[in-house]
Amino acid sequence: MICPFAAPSRRDWTMRVKVISVLEDNYMYLVIDEKTKDAIAVDASVSKRLLEIIKKEGVTLKAILTTHHHLDHCRGNEELARHYPDLQVFGADKRIGALTNKVTHNEELKFGDINVRCLFTPCHTATHMCYFIWEDNCPDAPAVFSGDTLFIGGCGRFFEGTADQMYKNLMQILATLPKETKVFCGHECTVTNLKFALKVEPDNEAVKEKLTWAKARDDEDLPTVPSTLEDEFDYNPFMRITEESVQKFTGQTDPVEVMAALRTMKDNFKKPKETLPAPVRLALEWGLFRP
Repeated sequence: MICPFAAPSRRDWTMRVKVISVLEDNYMYLVIDEKTKDAIAVDASVSKRLLEIIKKEGVTLKAILTTHHHLDHCRGNEELARHYPDLQVFGADKRIGALTNKVTHNEELKFGDINVRCLFTPCHTATHMCYFIWEDNCPDAPAVFSGDTLFIGGCGRFFEGTADQMYKNLMQILATLPKETKVFCGHECTVTNLKFALKVEPDNEAVKEKLTWAKARDDEDLPTVPSTLEDEFDYNPFMRITEESVQKFTGQTDPVEVMAALRTMKDNFKKPKETLPAPVRLALEWGLFRP
């Protein structure tokens, strides 16, 4: 994400988001201030890869924003802290490696012209944080780094929380951000999510169009991030829980009950035959095993 130059009388806006694909389907991000060449990492799971990108971009890593403690989102923190002794590591859980700054809901951080608002979104984990980021005096859309709370076309599993919490996360916290906000999520699972969305709403043209686009991106091994919050309201069933078609599919009308039913259905959607024990599958999902 690069803020465009507006007029000769004003400076260039400088924030850029670099999308970095790692592990099987994870994303980590590097938010770069082009003016100062300082950078903030989001969910630094693979230190070696991030250090390569940092060197190539010619930037200095100043901070890490960690959405949650699962190792596929934070296992690179310790190594990066050794490379950068003054590195600040932000998060809401003491289980996050190399944590230096524990943040709270609506706490704001500032890195030059780049602003960060911490949004407490417990459910996937009990202390999950999303990060809303914008640049001073910039007309470009802000961004939210949603970790494993909001995905393109879906949402994270409820490992340490409830449907009521996810309802509040999506509909009362993230939904209140500007509709043009760009969504940078923690995993590339858009095609699977949209296949489920099409089952929920087979007549939803927005779902059909987005799925066709996502499949093409996947075939070319290209990321589907970012989306926008406005787009998510068109095709993401977890953000359409008040729609009659979604309620009819779940057989529920109360929004929290719709959320709970959708999550259960999604968890069992085209579930592959698995021979590995459940703890091993979770360890692989959370990145406990190194690639």
